[in-house]
Amino acid sequence: MAPIKKKLLDMVRDKIRLKHYSLKTERSYIGGVKRYIFFHDKKHPIHMGKAEIESFLSWLAAEQNVSPTT
Repeated sequence: MAPIKKKLLDMVRDKIRLKHYSLKTERSYIGGVKRYIFFHDKKHPIHMGKAEIESFLSWLAAEQNVSPTT
């Protein structure tokens, strides 16, 4: 029987919990990952690179009024 692969968000949660971050921080990080994925039409982050990150960050700053220091 083949091993079951974990989903991306489950892997992110595991790493966050390993570092003992707060639940609020975990929710914030998971929300950010989801926003990034949905911004790129549900494309898996493993298939994206610098250009996609830059376009997402530019969108956050210009369209969502997120502070660049965030």
